[in-house]
Formats: sequence, structure tokens, C-alpha cells
Amino acid sequence: MSSPEPGATTARPRRILEVDAGDLTPVLARPSLPTYLAQLWQRRHFVMADARAQVASTSRSNLLGSAWLVLNPLLNGAVYFVIFGLVLSADRGIENYPGYLIVGVFLFQYTIHSLVQGSRAVTGGRALIRSFAFPRAALPIAVVVRQTIRFVPALVTMLVLVAALPFVLRLVNPGGAPVELRLTWLWLLLPAVLVLQLLFNTGLALLAARATARIPDLTQLFSLVARFWLYASAVFFSIDRFAAYPALHAVMAANPMFLVLDIARDLLLYAALPAWQSWAVLGAWSGGLAVVGTVVFWWGEETYGAS
Repeated sequence: MSSPEPGATTARPRRILEVDAGDLTPVLARPSLPTYLAQLWQRRHFVMADARAQVASTSRSNLLGSAWLVLNPLLNGAVYFVIFGLVLSADRGIENYPGYLIVGVFLFQYTIHSLVQGSRAVTGGRALIRSFAFPRAALPIAVVVRQTIRFVPALVTMLVLVAALPFVLRLVNPGGAPVELRLTWLWLLLPAVLVLQLLFNTGLALLAARATARIPDLTQLFSLVARFWLYASAVFFSIDRFAAYPALHAVMAANPMFLVLDIARDLLLYAALPAWQSWAVLGAWSGGLAVVGTVVFWWGEETYGAS
């Protein structure tokens, strides 16, 4: 038996180990829906931190900072009042038209910003998606939280304006039609409307983010849809103008954004308790869209960031 040559290595027998891969899953695999929701809840602190950081970053980049959170809807409302209230006389037949317009513009912008910015959540967050493993729905939800934080000072401004309008209008136009301040217990129901609007905005942002993840060009289309929706939600005029067209009137009356504005106006401006049918339809829209948006977005979880 010859001895091995100097420098030669002795080959060791190879052993093949069998590993049970039954419990292994792909890193980016879509979990079950309950697990997915649990993961989202665990990331709630990330969602809040991201939303606050984005709001603070945007405010610091502007000369007037956070003042734009109030100035933007105020300036838009002023422009719409000049065009629709003074030039086009859209205020005919509407009691307290300035308040009607203020409520419409402030609340509508909250939803539209959630839609447009939410549609960019996945396409704009692909670098983050490819770097970390987390439920992707956190991105559009963070957008809605961000818009909610931005909306808070605008909401306070809206309530102050609605309350101050009667006094301001008397000073500016003493001979004009009087506007009453109807500060009643019905104002306490406004948070219920805002919660339903928040649910609706969340479902809307999830659906928009899912759609633009597949077809990025839809981001441009959503901006156009927002303009059309603005006119279809009776932000500037009463839908009673379309009473002669029953089908169109019924479609506009079932529009979820019209319901949000109509209920809020009844509570804040006219001291009227909205019909339970309005609450029921808005609740169905909000709850249904939140559920559908969550399921649709979860279904495409494995595809985000793949291209």
C-alpha cells in the first residue's frame, strides 16, 4: 500500500443530508389574509412614523411651512366662490352658500388627495419594497394617514370659518340675507362622518395603488377622474338642478362623496338630522370599499416590486 504523495489531500466521503422543507415558504409569498392583517397591525408604528415624517418633510420644504395645510383649501375655496358664486351664480337656491362651498371644498380635497397620492404609493415605493419584507398595504395606508394628519388643521379651520361666517357676512354686507349660526348637538355627529370618510379613503387608496402597480399610466387618469368627480359631487351647486333628470339625479345622490358632503352640511349648516338611509348608504360604501380594497390589494402582494 503506497503512502500519499506530499501535498496531496485525502478525499473525504461526502454525506448528503436530507432537510425537511415542509415548513419553508418563499420570502415574498402572500400570507393568509388574517396573517396579513396581523402583520399590518404590527407595523402600525411604522405607518404612523412614516406619515408624520412625510408631513414634516413637506412642510419644511415650503417657505410658509405648515401654513399651506390651511392656505391651500382656503385659496381653492376663494377661487371657486368667485367663479361659481359670483360669476356663474351657482348659489341660487342654496342657503348659506359660502358655508356650503367651504364644507364641500375642504372635505372633498381630503378624499381626492388620498386617491391621487395613494395611487402612487406602490410605484413610488418600489425601492423600499425591494429592500425590506413587510406587508405592502402599509404604503397606501401610510398615505391615507398622512393625508389625515394634513387634514386636521384644515378641518379646524373649516369649523372656525363655518362658525364665524354669520358675523363676517354681517360686517361685509349688512344689507344681505342673514346667515344663522346653527351650533347644535348635531355637530357632535361630525366625527362619525369623518370615520366613514376615512374608511372610504383607505379602500380607495388601496384599489388605486393596486391598479397603478399593474398599469402605472393610470396615475395620470386618476387626476382627470378627480376633476370629473368634483363636479359630480355637488361641491359647488345643488343636485336639485337635475331634478328633471331622475336617473342622473339618483346616480348623483348615491355618490359616496355627495353623501359625505350632504350629511356634513346638514349637521353643520342646517341643524338637520340626516336621514338614516343616507347614513346606511354611506356606511355600505365605506365598509364595502375598505373590505374590497384590502382583499384586492392583498391578492396582488407577490407582484409588487417585481418589475
